[in-house]
Amino acid sequence: MTTQLDLLTTTERWERLAPLSIERLRLFEPLEGYVLCYSGGKDSDVLLALAIEAGVKFEAVYHLTTIDPPEVVRHVRTHPDVEISHPKKSMYKLIRRKGLPSAVRRWCCQELKEHKYPGRVVLTGMRWAESTRRAKRNMVEKAWNCKTMSFLHPLVDWKVDDVWGYLRARGVLTCSLYAEGWKRLGCVCCPLSSQGHLEAVRWPKIAANMKRAWDFYCDANPEKIENPERMWDRFLSGELGRRGRKPQGCPLFADVRDGEES
Repeated sequence: MTTQLDLLTTTERWERLAPLSIERLRLFEPLEGYVLCYSGGKDSDVLLALAIEAGVKFEAVYHLTTIDPPEVVRHVRTHPDVEISHPKKSMYKLIRRKGLPSAVRRWCCQELKEHKYPGRVVLTGMRWAESTRRAKRNMVEKAWNCKTMSFLHPLVDWKVDDVWGYLRARGVLTCSLYAEGWKRLGCVCCPLSSQGHLEAVRWPKIAANMKRAWDFYCDANPEKIENPERMWDRFLSGELGRRGRKPQGCPLFADVRDGEES
């Protein structure tokens, strides 16, 4: 259903949405402040800018996965107030032990992106327009993996044009990959992406390290893998584990690489 807000121009939309999101941030601000999950992407850039504009208390955290595009990490480092959290085990060590993740078995998100903050309110840049699954989520939610943790998504009703309209009008610096034509940022060769082959060419060292880890797993588990090269190709193509099955794990923080929004 088309709403009055949808009939406004892009500029009018973000100008109306920004104060609304700021109001949400102030309304739900806990005494101890928020935990702001920063990803280095455009939505996180809006979220960070709005949190600063709102004057709310927060601590921003970027969870390094070890297969992040270097350009994203460099962009994160332009924000000295964003803490970079390093994982206990790299993605390469995890692949050596677990094998490749898939669209269904996304253990990578559980290991590297899902983090518990007991008793805290966590801010994310999740938006309804990103995918049909995210369109079903609520602005305020209880965490599925921690009973005392909750989420606030103050940008839920923003569309991609609103995001870019705000960023350009405010002069907010974004990751250089957007200027190269990349529409969505996330882990290199994410199992949700269908551009794994292209990403492997763009970031060959990361892909090569992942492949070496995969070869190690296959050598250690020959009875489990019938055709390692074929499975690696399916992984890069985003086909591994799909076959109509419902994805499992990380319904919130997994990069929306297969959503409808362009």
